[in-house]
Amino acid sequence: MKSRISAIFCKKSEKLLGKKIVMGITGSIAAVECVKLARELIRHGAEVYAVMSKEATKIIHPYALEYATGNKPMADITGDVEHVELLGEHDKRADLLIIAPCTANTISKIANGIDDTPVTTFATTAIGSGVPIIIVPAMHTSMFNHPVVRENLKRVERLGVDVIMPRIEEGSAKFPDIGYITARVIRRIGRGDLKGKKILVITGASAEKIDCFRVISNMSTGAMGIEIAKACYLRGADVDLWAGIVRCEIPSWIEPSRFFTSVLDLQDMVKNCEYYDAVFVPAAISDFIPSKYDGKIASNAEHIVRLRPAPKIVKLLRDKCKGMLVPFKAECNVERKVLLERSRALLKSCNADYVVANDIAHVREDKTEVIIIGDGVEVEVSGEKYRVAEKILDVVFHGE
Repeated sequence: MKSRISAIFCKKSEKLLGKKIVMGITGSIAAVECVKLARELIRHGAEVYAVMSKEATKIIHPYALEYATGNKPMADITGDVEHVELLGEHDKRADLLIIAPCTANTISKIANGIDDTPVTTFATTAIGSGVPIIIVPAMHTSMFNHPVVRENLKRVERLGVDVIMPRIEEGSAKFPDIGYITARVIRRIGRGDLKGKKILVITGASAEKIDCFRVISNMSTGAMGIEIAKACYLRGADVDLWAGIVRCEIPSWIEPSRFFTSVLDLQDMVKNCEYYDAVFVPAAISDFIPSKYDGKIASNAEHIVRLRPAPKIVKLLRDKCKGMLVPFKAECNVERKVLLERSRALLKSCNADYVVANDIAHVREDKTEVIIIGDGVEVEVSGEKYRVAEKILDVVFHGE
């Protein structure tokens, strides 16, 4: 492997390790983005090969793709029958063909079985041999809105092609976010062990009003819940994310479906909770509700805030949701024995399937330490939050 590739290979994850991806590039100005996309796929472990239409080579030079992928791009079909070597019916074929960007011309040719460019030759071969295909349309909106182009998009979808819709901006159907495209690739050809499962993740901090302006809240960032939601999505699940106050980046492809502020908001949301195969509750939900002052408390005098116990959301979830329930238990500066005792008490009191316990004194911005506790289960995990999230899913769904 060339040094410029090895320097970034699996830098972000191993979710595409062992996967071979063919990237088709056609004659849209968005072709300038394909270098970034190729590098991002490599950062997750993929081996990438580029195939270009002649129109694409007028926008971005093949040398750029050779640099980006470490493999010489293909702009012609030669006696090496590259399309069959990479996408034919044999054991060593690629795992995916992604055409990004994909022009209106190429969409229409694929939809109608026309094969007159290297990219459409690869598409014909992939469809015939059952290799998954993703296309990323990019063009002016007047072209994107052409009724025949829209009908051809539906036709390619009926052929089993995944279409990643563009961003409509400044009169153009633009290339989507690179992170979103990468997530869709991982979801399509990655592990896929949660495909068909519906999962709810509740994350972030709640906030309880003291007066019309002030609240009691906590320092939770919501990051662990976001990582769990991301991991579930990338492994094929349909994910609902309920978010309180979140102090970390939420990627565009896992945006919250609902928001809450207080415990009482969550109580109402849970009442109408539908069926989920699993519910994860890493949210930092208040245990108390303050007596609310009418108006705004004066700042020049002492004031006593009275607290009453808040409804236990985890117990309400257990009563309503019949799938697996995985609450989190946070303590601070306690002995391991105490953390385990309190977590097992929660496990029993709410009839949960697992409890994920942690001492917040050991939590950092991007790293954490947890103990996954279940019936006869006690698994310790530490490291980057995305790796911890993966392990939690492994234990909960596979007992690993």
